[in-house]
Amino acid sequence: MDKLDQRLKQIQESSEKQQREMRENFERLLREQQAQIESLKKELANIPTNAVAAPTNAAPAAAVTTEQLKELNTKVDGVVEAQKQVRPNAFNPSIGLVGETVFSYRSKGSDETGSSRPGGFDVYQRSVELNVAASVDPFAKAYAVINASADAQTGEATLGVEEAALQTTSLPWNLELKAGRFFGEFGKLSYIHDHELPFVNRPLALDQYIGGESRTDGAQLNWLLPVPHYVSLTTGAGVGFGGDSPLNNPGAYRALSGFNYYGRLSTYFDLTPNIQLETGISGLINPSTQDRGGVLVQPDGSTLTEKERRVAGLDLKASYVPLRNNQFQRLDWGTEVLYSDSRYLFNPSGSLDPANPTHTAGWPAPSPDDYYGNVGSVGLYSYATYKWHRQWSAGFLFDYMQSAENHNDVTVAYSPYITWALSHWNQIRLQYTHTDHNAVSGLRPDDAIYLQWAWIIGAHSHGWQAR
Repeated sequence: MDKLDQRLKQIQESSEKQQREMRENFERLLREQQAQIESLKKELANIPTNAVAAPTNAAPAAAVTTEQLKELNTKVDGVVEAQKQVRPNAFNPSIGLVGETVFSYRSKGSDETGSSRPGGFDVYQRSVELNVAASVDPFAKAYAVINASADAQTGEATLGVEEAALQTTSLPWNLELKAGRFFGEFGKLSYIHDHELPFVNRPLALDQYIGGESRTDGAQLNWLLPVPHYVSLTTGAGVGFGGDSPLNNPGAYRALSGFNYYGRLSTYFDLTPNIQLETGISGLINPSTQDRGGVLVQPDGSTLTEKERRVAGLDLKASYVPLRNNQFQRLDWGTEVLYSDSRYLFNPSGSLDPANPTHTAGWPAPSPDDYYGNVGSVGLYSYATYKWHRQWSAGFLFDYMQSAENHNDVTVAYSPYITWALSHWNQIRLQYTHTDHNAVSGLRPDDAIYLQWAWIIGAHSHGWQAR
């Protein structure tokens, strides 16, 4: 008990010390700002009182004095506003909650479509997100997203940390640094959450090549180039990349080659007062994956093990947003093309030991190096969304994907959708999707209908945004 009392006393003393330091810092900032206000007041007192009332044809000196008065008033207002921002309640976190329920019907079972969800009728809570964000100090802010997603087999929600990151706000040279767990900036739709998408499901190519959302544990640096035109450069590194992708080299030792390295260069143009264009290029490389995803069994019984991961992407989005009616009308067209060029260890016999494959009698066994090779695959999605009313919009999504493990395995999907935004915090989306597979995959074509109901309560920084 003595040790416990001593520990409690130490915690209490530490807490009291932190409170004193915080109170002293705030009082110091208030004193400094009050001194600035007093200094500005003295400058105001030295300005002639008849300067403001000077006629329009007065001497130039009077006009200059009036401009000085306006400038000083602006400075005073700025200092007063800054004084408000250093109060303790400015650092209280904003908290929000997002829920998303999906009702669906699929014409084929999961064994025929390869889906993680069952065929027929289905209802599941795809996600429940708790968002917390606040300023840490005048130099950084932090945020966290706690997500509970439903398991495809049991329906039970598993609570996990989807994002938890620290982000700087005052680095020099237009730099911004982010560290922790976050969605790395790759392409246009990889680093946004499912409920933010302009359609129900994430495009097939993003699921296949990226692993869904571009979640990573690492660090990311963004640089806004010091040029008149908007150009943004982002680069980062992390131990994993992709929400559905397992960590690389989860064993006892991981070299720097086991990290995922990615980057994106993007820009923006105002083509006309009503038309905007955004475009960017992205790249991802994992030089040594070793065993990311484990042994991948193919339809013919052979196996693959990924040894190097490389993905490149080109994205483009054009928007028509009339200046006079942008709350009720807009047209967005977005396209992203991805190229996956990953290196695999092939085992045609399905054996886990490449040094002892099945081979023809009388012939020497091939060298293990003969079983290494690259698979180049292309995937893309293209969509258009038209908004004709504050609450109503509709669009069409086209998907094309070659499997990252076999480019002869091709999937195509067509998805018309319509969205009803009951309010800024409540929206319903209806979508039909026809998916077609070629014979290589062994999967069957199917049709699906989805009804997505998503809502927001509290604060939510990445709400419904035009994508």
